[in-house]
Amino acid sequence: MKINISIASQQLNLLNGQGVIIKQYSISSAKNGTGQENGSFCTPLGKHVIRAKIGAGQAINSVFIKRRPTGEIYSPELGRQFPKRDWILTRILWLSGCEPGFNRLGSVDTMRRYIYIHGSPDSAEMGKPGSIGCIRMRNKDLLELFDLVSAGTPVEIDK
Repeated sequence: MKINISIASQQLNLLNGQGVIIKQYSISSAKNGTGQENGSFCTPLGKHVIRAKIGAGQAINSVFIKRRPTGEIYSPELGRQFPKRDWILTRILWLSGCEPGFNRLGSVDTMRRYIYIHGSPDSAEMGKPGSIGCIRMRNKDLLELFDLVSAGTPVEIDK
């Protein structure tokens, strides 16, 4: 398995071992565009791997802060109560860069920037940039993807 994310089409494709697309999902990347630097709030490009899968067994819409479930379940009411939160829901696929000096180590390290593929509130628009660096997905799509991939799965993020 391999994941290819296209920033231009705002799409995540899951490919089998022969490179054939077996699943396609609409995503939302960073509203600031693409970039590698820490603090840029951009989505990093290049070759990555899934470093860790977080949240197995948690309920759909479980809220995560710093990769830990808070015990909250997202609802529109909770969203109104905390309007400034960057909602990370349901599951986390934590990415690690594979290209030293480009998306690994120093000020461009994807993992140290805490870049994930993660679930979002149903109200979050997919198909257009809107995150602060991560790849957002619909919760039902992320649940499916989470079960299809493993830690170490290659992830390529292209313009």
